Amino acid sequence: MSNVFMGMPTLPVFGDGNLHIDEPFPDAAHRELGNTQMRANLRHATHTIRDKRLKVVGELPDWEELRDAGAAIKNQVMADLPAMLEEFEKNFTARGGVIHWARDSHEANKIVADLIREQDTDEVVKVKSMATQEIGLNEYLEEQGISAFETDLAELIVQLGHDKPSHILVPAIHKNRTEVRDIFLAEMPNVDPNLTDDPRLLAMAAREHLRRKFLTAKVAISGANFALADSGTLAVVESEGNGRMCLTLPETLITVMGIEKLLPTKDDLEVFMQLLPRSSTGERMNPYTSLWTGVTEGDGPQNVHLVILDNGRTAALADKYGRTALNCIRCSACMNVCPVYERTGGHAYGSTYPGPIGAILTPLLTGIKSEENSSLPYASTLCGACYDACPVKINIPEILVHLRGEDVDSKREEKKLPSQMDLMMKGGQWAFSSGKHLGLLEKALPLGKLAAGRDKKIKRLPGIAAGWTQSRDIPAPPAQSFRDWWKKDHEPVAPTPDQEK
Repeated sequence: MSNVFMGMPTLPVFGDGNLHIDEPFPDAAHRELGNTQMRANLRHATHTIRDKRLKVVGELPDWEELRDAGAAIKNQVMADLPAMLEEFEKNFTARGGVIHWARDSHEANKIVADLIREQDTDEVVKVKSMATQEIGLNEYLEEQGISAFETDLAELIVQLGHDKPSHILVPAIHKNRTEVRDIFLAEMPNVDPNLTDDPRLLAMAAREHLRRKFLTAKVAISGANFALADSGTLAVVESEGNGRMCLTLPETLITVMGIEKLLPTKDDLEVFMQLLPRSSTGERMNPYTSLWTGVTEGDGPQNVHLVILDNGRTAALADKYGRTALNCIRCSACMNVCPVYERTGGHAYGSTYPGPIGAILTPLLTGIKSEENSSLPYASTLCGACYDACPVKINIPEILVHLRGEDVDSKREEKKLPSQMDLMMKGGQWAFSSGKHLGLLEKALPLGKLAAGRDKKIKRLPGIAAGWTQSRDIPAPPAQSFRDWWKKDHEPVAPTPDQEK
């Protein structure tokens, strides 16, 4: 059973699976910046989605009120999560569903694999799911001799291309249609060898490939966008209809869902059915919204299971500054406006969750000390565009600053001697603590001007400050400080005796 039932864990159990990155973000970003085709693809795609979103959001006079409502509902869920999970479990099981609790990816993967084996099959079809990507389910099933076929078009492209997703909503956003055509020709069985990069023909090829899987699959695996506590209902929203096929045709349906996906009642779903499509795809409503409540005799899957996943979520919930990251509804609006993501792409983040939300969610799920994940909170300019775009008002810049502080504090604890940054901050604290101290420091301004050289620019700084001058010059400091100039030209001069008369 999930840690959330026992309150906040004394020793947080952090998440695993595809959450730990292999190299620091700066190193990965530097490499990805050299991929000019990827950058061009990303710029075109994100700007298209961004413009569509602005148009449909502008149609609603109460958009900001909807954002406030969404944030309030999710905050209520996080405050009442233990009781709400118990309510959902009671209602879901009362309607014929079976719930399994998983502390981490290892437990979740084993549960799913065992359920598949019970159906005497070695193939499953999948609805697009961030939770199953997070736990590395496809890779685990492959090790167990079970083939998992992605049915979302973008996920199919990534899977056939032996690639990794780079975007929450559009996993193959880094690929253009010519690259997709090449992947289909190389990897898709029985594909027309004369296939062109016409989007309609590509979609038809994928449809023909997937239809055989839909009609023969005994087991389907899905995620869930929302779960309604008052009725035990699950909801999946998608744009292609592949999800509807997976959720209705197979005899067995296995859903993997994070504990944070709950909503209190069906009335709350109305708010998110307006927020989510506009924020994610720039549509007024979602093309396919599927809801199911347990088992309905003679209609749809008769063997319905739900794996409720913690995997670091209670650890994130225990962080009073970062817990609102769990409010995320996976719309990807923050990614589409982020200048860092647009230039580096999702692969640079190394985790299942890229972009601004990934820069806070991944370290919260895994712990700021985990492997290289401590570099992710620095993958931002703190411009605030992500906060403005977030439909549930997650203050991503504020959480980024909080996590940066946690990172600095954790590294300070590990080291006996103060770092260069510690010394610089101490020096700054001394300098700005009084006017006398600042005056002493200002006397060194002419030395800085002398060090700048003939072109009046400082091209290289020592130590940790060298990072600043790797890609920019600093203008030489003035010979005179502002305070000295003001004192000389603006402060009143004492009157002479004659003037006093």
